[in-house]
Amino acid sequence: MEQPIFAIMYDFDRTLSPRDMQEYQFIPSLDMTPAEFWSLANDFGRRNNMDNVLAYMYMMILMSREKGVPLTRDRVVDCGKSIAFFPGLDSWFDRINAYGSSIGVTVEHYVLSSGLKEIVEGSPVGGYFKMIYASEFLYGDDGLAVFPKSAVNYTSKTQFIYRINKGVFDPANDRDLNRSTPESDRRVRFKDMLYIGDGLSDVPCMKMVKAYGGSSIAVYNCNGQRPAEAEDLLRHGRVDFLFPSDYSADTALERTVRDLIRRSEIDFRLARENANQRTDVEDRQYSVFF
Repeated sequence: MEQPIFAIMYDFDRTLSPRDMQEYQFIPSLDMTPAEFWSLANDFGRRNNMDNVLAYMYMMILMSREKGVPLTRDRVVDCGKSIAFFPGLDSWFDRINAYGSSIGVTVEHYVLSSGLKEIVEGSPVGGYFKMIYASEFLYGDDGLAVFPKSAVNYTSKTQFIYRINKGVFDPANDRDLNRSTPESDRRVRFKDMLYIGDGLSDVPCMKMVKAYGGSSIAVYNCNGQRPAEAEDLLRHGRVDFLFPSDYSADTALERTVRDLIRRSEIDFRLARENANQRTDVEDRQYSVFF
């Protein structure tokens, strides 16, 4: 590997965007308020002992059918266009990528979300992500959503960290994901990973990345007070840092991410120099022996 790859993994709702992605366009198209839709979906899930993600996806299909609004892939993708983002996100990816490039680090961005892949793809920032790991519908021959193709909840998110680590990006490829892979053959070192999320549903990913030597950041809505839940994440060591969700230039959040990328470059360079020194010693020993 010529240079390190630094992977930044993001939750989406309330991490990059102030509200759940369905609330900007999809739910209003049903003539419902967010409170009405989520209450309906959550109640349905509780009554049927369902995973919350499967429950809301089922309710999207059901309510679209009842309201006479076809749930096609194009319609779901189009819902991404109206999403609002936290300050600075419109230039965040370009700035972080440029910084990485300036010090010889390839920065890659990933989404790990219980929201919808189609909506993220259609959002103004969708093109910046190397992979979008999120829930997704399967569409029938008539173009309508018929079944969840994937349903990503807070625990299943963690498998995607391993996929990024090993470079096994295809969610259908479990064989290579589960195969034993030497650290030296893995595409992204765990220590070169950063997870950014906003709450308790991100804890499994936050703790996993931290446990393997990477870093985790919790963000909270920069337009509000720092919530107790976010404080608890930092107090109990589940994250390394806590910042307002302001992605503008030269904020504490950006400076910290730049520092983590720089640390990754230094560590990678030192590891490579040490490996080269070991090789030189081995070569000299080999030549003396023979």
